[in-house]
Amino acid sequence: MSIWAIVPVKPLRRGKSRLAGMLTEEQRTRLNRYLLEHVLNALKEVAEIEHALVVSRDPAALALTREIGGRTVLENGVPQFNTALKRATAVAQLHGAHAVLILPADLPLVTPDDIRQVLKRGHKSPVVVIIPDRRGDGTNALFVNPAGLLDYAYGPGSNRRHAERAAEAGARVEIVASPSIGLDLDLPEDLEAVGGLRGLGLE
Repeated sequence: MSIWAIVPVKPLRRGKSRLAGMLTEEQRTRLNRYLLEHVLNALKEVAEIEHALVVSRDPAALALTREIGGRTVLENGVPQFNTALKRATAVAQLHGAHAVLILPADLPLVTPDDIRQVLKRGHKSPVVVIIPDRRGDGTNALFVNPAGLLDYAYGPGSNRRHAERAAEAGARVEIVASPSIGLDLDLPEDLEAVGGLRGLGLE
């Protein structure tokens, strides 16, 4: 089974705006680069992942992805998260992907073994594996087997909506708590939870 990872990435210089009270623009840019590299390198260590595909409107993020060995999709026009993911999924399917793992680029604690555990839960299709964020509201990892099984529903309450759409599509739904995947860097308390920039080795 060919599995592709799809990683949506906001512009490196403008992402993490909710951390602006703690970090300068230069610090946020450095943090965003580090996080993208971390996620892509974790994916590279997982043999089951055939390709990592980054979708972004930021040329710098796409260039960094290609340096690491990933594939890219340029997001055009007014960005719309779910539409961009649908396009990226179509690209992956066109190149032979049977299943896709949607993984955001801001997971500082994710490890290759975390990713393997998600894929293991979703081996037998049709299945959708959902890893919620630590608040139980958002979706921090979404494994869809087969690819294209459901329309993406990212945004507030996406954890519940993804489960509902997967069930409507006749898929088995696996909701799995993961402390490492569940921590995404979005708010000041998230950054504090990993010890700030110093905890990430960025100071």
